Amino acid sequence: MPVCGGQPTLRSVDLGLPGEDDPRRRRVREWLAAHPHPSGRQLAEAGYVVPHWAPPFGQDADPLTQLMIDEELRDAGVRRPVNPIGIGWAGPTLLYAGTAEQKERWLWPLLAGEEFWCQLFSEPEAGSDLAALATRAVRDGDEWVINGQKVWSSYAHIARWGILLARTDPGATKHAGISYFVCPMGAPGLEIRPLIDMTGEHAFNEVFFTDVRIPADHLIGAEHGGWELAKVTLGNERVSLSGEGALWGMGPTADDLVGLVRAAGGAPEATLRDRLVSVWMESQILRVLRLRTVSALLAGRAPGAEASVRKAIADAHGQHVMNLARDLAGPFAMLPATGPVGGWGTGGAPMGGDRTWSRGFLYAPALTVGGGTAEVQRNIVAEKVLGLPRDP
Repeated sequence: MPVCGGQPTLRSVDLGLPGEDDPRRRRVREWLAAHPHPSGRQLAEAGYVVPHWAPPFGQDADPLTQLMIDEELRDAGVRRPVNPIGIGWAGPTLLYAGTAEQKERWLWPLLAGEEFWCQLFSEPEAGSDLAALATRAVRDGDEWVINGQKVWSSYAHIARWGILLARTDPGATKHAGISYFVCPMGAPGLEIRPLIDMTGEHAFNEVFFTDVRIPADHLIGAEHGGWELAKVTLGNERVSLSGEGALWGMGPTADDLVGLVRAAGGAPEATLRDRLVSVWMESQILRVLRLRTVSALLAGRAPGAEASVRKAIADAHGQHVMNLARDLAGPFAMLPATGPVGGWGTGGAPMGGDRTWSRGFLYAPALTVGGGTAEVQRNIVAEKVLGLPRDP
């Protein structure tokens, strides 16, 4: 029982990974011995940021090798560069459709975390129906001129580059007239306005384009071929948004919650114990689904409907974890800096001013909206997996 027994380890129980003397582990350890505090650029050039990518950006690593690399980096306390939209979404699309010059220009600083990226897809009238976007791109000599508006652009205010969808053929059907660009976020005519969410944080933004000029060589793939590339990006987005953490792959996990409850002596009520076991079981199911998705990616299959399956489950799971944390905190959940067991097992005092769980509870409602709503994910599964008629 995960709530009462010892803490199982990922290495010994879940995966049956090769042991300590495996030569692949030794290679990583030898590299880490020579680079005990590696920079993002060193990790990128060694192929350790995205080891499953083909050289020179990765190592063409199979699933087991990638997981062993992950373990060795984690055990050494080495963290990869933080650039979620760049590494998780823009990078795979550039790798898929970019020219050799575009890859060399953008992928190295992207992987090294030297240039942060954002996504410029959603619009006020084109959220769940992304293909209804109205932002226009008109060719003018060696440049594209962009006019329109985007919304919910995460971290656009700190990004150096953005991946942009714009309509280049207004006379075509809505899926056929879209192109895919890399947009410099410091371009003249581009205005960024903050959107403050209920956590009090500024992550999201509105972005306005007024005659913004983008060089012609910032077009990715074919003109009017952006919708196919958008599907590549969105497939990788749904993989990226379904990582180990309960908040779109970030933040605490169900294992973290179980560990806190274990340290506090157990849950105070049978119903809370049952819910704790349930969220832990969900996390294990999601871990297996994630491994299947990673295996498919490493085998060269693009993310498909299975990414939507996992995201739909992961989003609800994140809300389950955070709702349970709130209930475990009891009345202390009303305080802004309370841990999930702040009302019991700790003398009735908040846990050290930690906002992790209170912030997570406030953030969790976004999980079933961002990155494609829960309803959109279920429509994808219904049509692509179950073969049901398209929702009118």
